[in-house]
Amino acid sequence: MRKFGIIAAVAAFSVVGVAGCTQNINPTDADRAIVGAATGYTIQTVRGKGGGDRLRGAAIGGAAGALCDDFGLCQ
Repeated sequence: MRKFGIIAAVAAFSVVGVAGCTQNINPTDADRAIVGAATGYTIQTVRGKGGGDRLRGAAIGGAAGALCDDFGLCQ
């Protein structure tokens, strides 16, 4: 379980970094959520995980992308 937490934290910070790359186009929360979800899904795919884990990665990534500006991480 600890390994999952570490991986989730690294994935969340990665998603925030990628979601912040959309700054020059004045993104909305939805734009950042889409980028985050795609990144989370891709991370799980690269790790060789299955369908449920991929969807979980997309959900975590989407939430991180949508909320990153609320916490001042991708402004």
